[in-house]
This record gives sequence, structure tokens and C-alpha cells, in this order.
Amino acid sequence: MSRTGTAELPLHPGKAPRWLFDRMVGLAEAILTISVDDLGERETLSKFSDPFWFQAFSCVLGFDWHSSGTTTVTCGAVKEALSSNDLGIYLAGGKGAVSRMTPPEIENACERNSIGFDIENSLKRSSKMAAKVDSAALQDGHQLYHHTILFDRKGNWSVVQQGMNEESGYARRYHWSSEGISRFDENPHTSILGQKVPEVLDLTSTDSHEAKEVCCDLVKEDPRRTREVVRAASRGPQRSILEWSPEGEKIPPILTMPRDINWKVLRSCYEVQPHDFEELLSIDGVGPSTIRALAFSAEIIYGKGASWKDPVKFSFAIGGKDGVPFPVDRKAMDETIQILKKGAEEARLGDREKISAIQRLRKFVPPDYEWS
Repeated sequence: MSRTGTAELPLHPGKAPRWLFDRMVGLAEAILTISVDDLGERETLSKFSDPFWFQAFSCVLGFDWHSSGTTTVTCGAVKEALSSNDLGIYLAGGKGAVSRMTPPEIENACERNSIGFDIENSLKRSSKMAAKVDSAALQDGHQLYHHTILFDRKGNWSVVQQGMNEESGYARRYHWSSEGISRFDENPHTSILGQKVPEVLDLTSTDSHEAKEVCCDLVKEDPRRTREVVRAASRGPQRSILEWSPEGEKIPPILTMPRDINWKVLRSCYEVQPHDFEELLSIDGVGPSTIRALAFSAEIIYGKGASWKDPVKFSFAIGGKDGVPFPVDRKAMDETIQILKKGAEEARLGDREKISAIQRLRKFVPPDYEWS
């Protein structure tokens, strides 16, 4: 079952101090080693699509409880941890310019680990489509600047990506999983976290089905006709008497036609003749402006409006780097890394009873107890 929720993720400047990041890498490696040993690669991957687990994982690593860096630094630490220890899980992508290196990083990981071309191509497409959806099909005022995909040798994957809204100063995180996903354009997320915003164009909603059909029909027409339809829509609808309603009835939000529309992209769409909205999204060059113009036309000319419901509904907050609710305990962090690594090594040698005993003992130890 899909989960939606919110968490305040303010955009914080700067980066994690090296002393903390190195410890985050070591602790992430220890935790993921035990997780893969106990649960396997696929189940460990699915954890990253769970927003509550991811948030708790970040806090265990000692980072901020609520900043945008919760996503970027945690994924960076995981990427470094996985690169130094072959756990059968790989991570491609990252923040900013690094996110654009995702396809070649997938290729390199597949080549090094003898992963077939069919799985490699599927992973690259999944990565591309997740980014396309959260930048074009779901337009919530947050521009993507971080994208990572974690995957295993069998092609199972999870995507964690984040967008920023510079005007509000907050970020929004999107979680994806290959488990249970049938289409990239129909309720594909396992979760979306962020501050609720008043205006969201959500073409991934089932309520947008008819609008998506019209979008596809439009691009299959002669580009000259499509251009005229879009231009006619840009002149906007007639004014509604509801605007002067004494009862103050809420007026549905009205799409804003983008100023710049790439007409060459519409020509490309016509040549491809996409059979559905997912294929339309996958066409190179189709971005937020193209999709918005088509959705605008579908609503204004043909009366097929898209969903305006923000999929974000709940909130939670837990606790790191900035000293909230308490400063990072470096000594405890180092000792925890050693305990987990030792436990993982002994478990691999067959002494699983010992690590199970440590897990049971942990339940009875006071949270402020210092291991010796």
C-alpha cells in the first residue's frame, strides 16, 4: 500500500563536516552489511522506499533531523559505503551535476558486476522515468536537484530524489520502489514528503486519466493543428461569474500557460506517435513546459481537467548535526560502528547466536549507557 506523508525539510546551506561524514559512512556500511546478511539485497533495497525508515536511518547516522541534507548527505554516505564494500547493492546518482552522471554510473556498475544489458537498460529507463515524472508529470513547485537509484543484480531498485522550492526555502523528497509498480504515470510513488503547497498539477493521479488521454491525442495530430490549439488555449477561458460569488465559493485553480514552448519537441512527439502518456513522457525533450501546455489545452479547450490534489498529507519529525535534540556523540558513534562490524563478521562466520544476543540485550540497556 502506498504511503504519503510530510516532513519539513528546510534548505540548509553548507555541507556535513568531514569528521561526521566519515563516521556516517562507517556506520552506514555496518548497518547495511547486517541488513543484507539478515534480510537480503531486495528487502534492504525496499527499506529506502520507506520514508519513515529512511528518516530514522538518517538520524541514526547522526545527521539533521529535518533539513534537506537529510536526503543528500545520507545518500552520499550510503554511496561511499557501498563503493568500498560489495554487498550486492549499488547506488548511482547524487546531488546537482552528479545526478546527471546516473546513466554512465549504472553502466559501470553493471559492467563490473556482470549484470545483463536487459537489466541495465531497464534500470536506466526506470531512473529516467522517475526523474521525468517528478519534474514534468507532477508539477508541485519543486525543482529536482538530487536523484539517486539503488539497485541489485536482479534489477530490483529504489529511487530517492529531492526537489527544492527556492521561494519557500523548503525541499520535497520522493520515494520510489520497483516492487508493486505497474506504470510510471499512475500513482507510482511509495511516498512523497514535504510541505503542503496550494497548487499542484498531478498527472500521476487516477483523476487525471482523461486529461492524459487528450494530451496524447493532441501530440498525435499534425503539429500545425496542435500549435493552433495551444495558442487558442493560451488566450484563456471566459471569465466566470463565480469570481464575484457573494458566498465566496472557492474557484478551481487555473493552469498558467508556460511562456516558452518548444515546438520542435511537439514535432518529435508527432513523429513518435506515443500510444500512451507514459511513452509521451519518455520522449527526449518533453519536459515541464510541454506537459503543462498540453494539460492547459486539455482543460481549457476540451474540458478535461487534471488533478490538483497535493499527494502530501501528514507530518513527522525526529532527531543530529545541529545539536538538536542533542549533540552528536562521536565516541558512541565510533563504538557502535565497531560493535556492528564485529557482529556482522562473527555472524558470517556462523556465530549468529552472539549477534542475536546483542540485539536482545539492547532492549534492556538504558539509552545513555556507554559500551565498554
